[in-house]
Amino acid sequence: MNALSATVGRETARTRLLDAAIKIVRCKGFAATSVAELCAEAGVTKGAFFHHFESKDALCAAAASHWSETTGALFQGAPYHAHANPADRVLAYIGFRRAILCGPLEEITCYAGTVAQEAYQSDAIRSACAAAIFDHAATLEADVDAALAAAGRTGEFSAASLARHTQAVLQGAFILAKAAGDIAPAVESVDHLGRYFALLLNREWSTDDAR
Repeated sequence: MNALSATVGRETARTRLLDAAIKIVRCKGFAATSVAELCAEAGVTKGAFFHHFESKDALCAAAASHWSETTGALFQGAPYHAHANPADRVLAYIGFRRAILCGPLEEITCYAGTVAQEAYQSDAIRSACAAAIFDHAATLEADVDAALAAAGRTGEFSAASLARHTQAVLQGAFILAKAAGDIAPAVESVDHLGRYFALLLNREWSTDDAR
């Protein structure tokens, strides 16, 4: 099981529905996922579904927050934080993202990104997905800012915009992998991201940073 998928899974009817949404939507997409399938996967009745959520939209919006919470714990405990130098932490973050690109496509891609592409016109879903993606990007800002300062690149662009760029590349990498039916294009894209940051930060990119 992929590390991102392993973070999802607790008991209670509501949480089982949230986990079911993440699992099925990552595999089939938002539009193709039915309430009946969600109930079957979660092992609950439709009555239980509508007790917790008024609609599929409401469940999938809540699932974006659930995704953010559960994957947030994975990233908070990831080894890239242990590096003393901020540039090394940034590159090790990218390396960590590369390392977890393993397993079936539905287990490596981002739930929030998947739903946002299909259902961004729903304000609730869009807001929840935006929070999941942009809040994660924000966790990189302090390290990116310190690394840029150490490399003498202060003032050229903001750390926040560069942190968001990492997510743009990752989300695009997931789309390429889905289109190809193969993880390889995603790995290739993450390697290019690593090389780009290495150039900015006066470092060298190595797949050994995947730790």
